Amino acid sequence: MNVPNILPLVLGLILFSFFVSSLLVVPFINLLYKIKLTRRREAMGKKKTLFEKLHDIKSGTPIGGGVLIIVIVVTLFAVLFPILLNFGVFIHSSFNLFKELLVIFFTFISFGLLGLLDDFVKTFGKPKTGNVGAVFGLTKKQKFSIQWVLALITAFILYQFLGIHILHLPLLNSVIDLGIFYVPFAATVIVFFANAFNFTDGLDGLASGLLVIYLISYIFISAGNLDTTLFMFISIWLGAIIAFLYFNVYPARVFLGDAGALSFGSTIALIGLLTGNVATLFVIGGIFVIEAASSAIQIISIKFFNKRVFPLAPIHHSFLAIGWEEPKIVMRAWIAGIILAIFGLWLAAI
Repeated sequence: MNVPNILPLVLGLILFSFFVSSLLVVPFINLLYKIKLTRRREAMGKKKTLFEKLHDIKSGTPIGGGVLIIVIVVTLFAVLFPILLNFGVFIHSSFNLFKELLVIFFTFISFGLLGLLDDFVKTFGKPKTGNVGAVFGLTKKQKFSIQWVLALITAFILYQFLGIHILHLPLLNSVIDLGIFYVPFAATVIVFFANAFNFTDGLDGLASGLLVIYLISYIFISAGNLDTTLFMFISIWLGAIIAFLYFNVYPARVFLGDAGALSFGSTIALIGLLTGNVATLFVIGGIFVIEAASSAIQIISIKFFNKRVFPLAPIHHSFLAIGWEEPKIVMRAWIAGIILAIFGLWLAAI
């Protein structure tokens, strides 16, 4: 099975998922308003910080869009996969089929549940005063600890049950066997991208648009690996996120929330690990990496030198702070994401 042969299947899955998702988004947004799962104001006093001024204009917008996408993707895959099997569609997995499905959906759902818990605590819990604005949701320690537990479980499944333990370096044309150390390495990659995606999801359409670019890229990579299971999952996910993006572009009617951000960030890392293209993952997901790096640099600089490198972090907030309009920042990030995706696909092909 090659790319031309799978094209009708991929396009059909994308279109079907898009159609189903499009029908459900508006009723789901109305439901989120009804249960009041919406973004809260971060300002706690009369005097607002720059951070609060940039964020509080978005208060009142529903934050549960990621939940709908997770439910749609899981449900459609569960329904369509056996139907396609019964109709004789050739299913090829790079690994044991059950174990590959286990690790994909464990990561996709478990990180989503963690994010959903954080969303509920953020929305209905009592806020605390932080260094910048109000602090909502689980504490950083709580969220980070649970992320590591989930990531280590995923990494262990990859190593123990799928037999993945090597790291490919494309430009050097070399392979490194990490052995058991693959587990902490893979867990680190998963936690990094879960948080990097979450950092990026701060402007209307930014993270979800970059995710569309990422998923299109990895359809080609998974198809090249002849992994039917993976590209079917990605295709269904892509159709759903495109439908969501229509309502997430500026001015957004709905946000992914932590449920979507943590689920999607961890899963894009998993896809990179499953395809054996970790270096490519960091290139195609380069904007996520830059966003996370800018936050890390800012934190380190403030902690050790008591000085800010950026007006605000992550870096998309700095562009807002110096006067760039939000749609301009998002569009330029998408363009940069497209170029990085092309470069990443080139790396995967050599």
